[in-house]
Amino acid sequence: MNELVMEWVEKAEGDSRTAEREGTVGEGPNYDAVCFHAQQCAEKYLKAFLTFRSIPFPRLHDLEALLNLVTPVDPEFEAIREPLLLLNDYAVDIRYPGDFATAEEACDALQAMREVRAFIRHKLGLEVTA
Repeated sequence: MNELVMEWVEKAEGDSRTAEREGTVGEGPNYDAVCFHAQQCAEKYLKAFLTFRSIPFPRLHDLEALLNLVTPVDPEFEAIREPLLLLNDYAVDIRYPGDFATAEEACDALQAMREVRAFIRHKLGLEVTA
């Protein structure tokens, strides 16, 4: 696997660890951060796969748009459309006043992130760890 793909994976893993860690905070958890980093993990894993398959992509944060670049070359990615759509709103909106994530949304975001992460790690031939 080339170096750029691994850089995307490392960045995605950093977001995964941050989302998971913040999701376990007992006092004053930042649910916005959980949701944001879960979305970022999924975005970076999609970009890792696109890079792996040498598919060019624009600088954007829309998970559905990135997914639509992947599915023509690997239709199995349709299996993660639902969790990606759940995470899609957390790229931008959650970072601005007026919108706050709930504990339930954070839990759902973590589950969606885990599903996307496991799926794409498998597609990249990487070990699927917890």
